[in-house]
Amino acid sequence: MKKLSINKIRQRKTESVAPSRITNETVAEHREKILAGGRKFKYPIQYARHKLVVNALLVTFVSLALLGALAWHQLYIAQNSSTLMYRVTRIIPVPVAVVDGEWVPYDDYLARYRFNEFWLRKYGTVKLDSTDGKKQLDFIKRQVLDTAIQDAYAKKLAPTYRITVSNREIEDTILQQRHTASGQISAETYYSALQMTNGWSADDLKLSLRRTILRNKVAFAIDEQAKKQAEEANKLVVATKGDFAGVASKLSSLPGGKMTVSDSGLVNIVSTFGGLQVSEVAKLEKGQVSGVIKSSTDDGYYFVKVNEKNDTQISFSYLHIPLTKFSSNLATLKKSGKVTEYIKVAK
Repeated sequence: MKKLSINKIRQRKTESVAPSRITNETVAEHREKILAGGRKFKYPIQYARHKLVVNALLVTFVSLALLGALAWHQLYIAQNSSTLMYRVTRIIPVPVAVVDGEWVPYDDYLARYRFNEFWLRKYGTVKLDSTDGKKQLDFIKRQVLDTAIQDAYAKKLAPTYRITVSNREIEDTILQQRHTASGQISAETYYSALQMTNGWSADDLKLSLRRTILRNKVAFAIDEQAKKQAEEANKLVVATKGDFAGVASKLSSLPGGKMTVSDSGLVNIVSTFGGLQVSEVAKLEKGQVSGVIKSSTDDGYYFVKVNEKNDTQISFSYLHIPLTKFSSNLATLKKSGKVTEYIKVAK
């Protein structure tokens, strides 16, 4: 009986593995069995598509987070001023500080810092990796960060006073800068020299000029005290025919900045003097007294009297009325904690 059972089992195994006969009625069944056997070797993407999407998003998020952390470290800890980081800040706006809720663009700070660093590295007499060189760079960082904060504050105030800067104003400023003692240089030569000596492109220059001109306009617009001083001084300058010392003495009690009286000495006609375009002063005749002149910077108001003049040089006496409101307002904001810097720069 035991032997017969074993034979039956073997017979059943043989029958179970032996292929059944394929007929027209069973061909569909056999085809499905064969396809089902192949499906287990195929990557089941149709069943895990959502997992792939989730994994791809996770990889992308982690990569972006790592890149962001690296960029943050390079900007705010290492204070990397390379061309790459500068271009990154031009594309992605990030702040280097905040003044009264207004972002101070990091690219503004880097543009000015790189301008000075490039010049010192190329023409300076001190190696920048030395102790004295590092002190120079720290001093420059403080200066350019303060300037960038001033630009941002001016940008915040500009809409209140409806102040804008046109492209024409920028081009006129560049045209003035192209005047030299030997004549006017071409735009190509000017921009080539700018790139060679300071590492700036034309776009870098125009962006910086736009911010500077806006700051100057705002500084004049908000300083009513200096404006009042200039108006009163104008009356007395006309009455005294240019007695600047007497005018400053009579108006010393007016609120505002302290007026100063001095002489320029001989200066080149195509130069600048405390925000004055000397070429404008040179239009006056010897002994002639000007009316009120706005400086091309945020320096303030001037009255001038020509003392000497020749084809290339001029000497004049002047009465200067400084602008003080913009800087005093900004100082108040700093004292009240409304100016926050995101990088460590020596005071």
